[in-house]
Formats: sequence, structure tokens, C-alpha cells
Amino acid sequence: MGGEHAASGGGPSSSDAASLSERLAALGTLSLAELRTEWRRLYRSPPPRLSRELMVRAVAWRIQEKALGGLAPAMQRRLQASATNGSCDSGISEAAAARPRPGTRLVREWNGRTYTVTVTAQGFAYDGQIYGSLTKVARVITGAHWSGPRFFGLNAGAAIGNNTGSDGDRHG
Repeated sequence: MGGEHAASGGGPSSSDAASLSERLAALGTLSLAELRTEWRRLYRSPPPRLSRELMVRAVAWRIQEKALGGLAPAMQRRLQASATNGSCDSGISEAAAARPRPGTRLVREWNGRTYTVTVTAQGFAYDGQIYGSLTKVARVITGAHWSGPRFFGLNAGAAIGNNTGSDGDRHG
């Protein structure tokens, strides 16, 4: 492949970027044996037993790391701590990150009818009652088990897309 050059403060020049792109593109043409040779050169250790696809990715990562710089030390420590503890905790629970603020109105059309739920400090207000979770509200509305956040379009798994209307309310 070629020699590495460390990033010099302000990032790579356009010719460096083109050269890097060419090197990365060339990885797709290498055999597994050639990729293992690149591994030894870049990592200065024997290559692990990886599929060709994973070897391409690992070698590409190392080439970019040497050219552009690696992870920040703080991120390296977080990853090491996660690996040691066997957790992937970002410090924010998924439920807390997805829960809208009190006062937010969630609007969802279901089977031709529009349903509005208001987020409160105690839970979720729907039809004159407070529910502890959106999942309970979704069950009342649909009669079946649904993930409440998904039903109301609050998580990445929702197939609903952008649910914010022009009035600022959430629409499902």
C-alpha cells in the first residue's frame, strides 16, 4: 500500500484526502493474504482470524487512524470501561432520553380516529386518566400490545418518520 503521514493540525489537504481515498478504495481489490500483510505492517502484530470483509474494515480503520488521528483519549477510556464492565451504557437511560417533556401533546391517528395524549409529570394523560407509560395508552387505544414510544413515533424504530406538525405538537 504506502507510507502513512500524520495529520498536521488542520486536517489533510485535498491531495492527501485523494490519496487516502485511493488507498481505501484499493483495499477492496486485495486478497485476504495481502490484507493480512497490511495488518502486520500497520498494527505490527500478527493478524487475527477475521473474515475478509472485517479485515478490510480493520485495515481501513488503521489507515485512517494513522492519516487523520484516532479516537480522543476520553472516548478511548469510555470504550475501555464499557468493554471491561461488559456494558454499553452511555450514562443516559433509553427511557429518559426518549421521554418528552411534561406539557408535550402527542397526536396519533389510528383507524380513522385522532388520539391526543398529554405528557404530565406523573405520566401520560389520555381520556381523563393518567397512565404510567405510553405502552399502556397504546394498548387502550389499539386493544393490542404495542410499544408506546413506537406507536407514537418517538423512537428510531418507528416507521412513521417525522411526526412534528406545524403547530409543534407530535403527530403519529
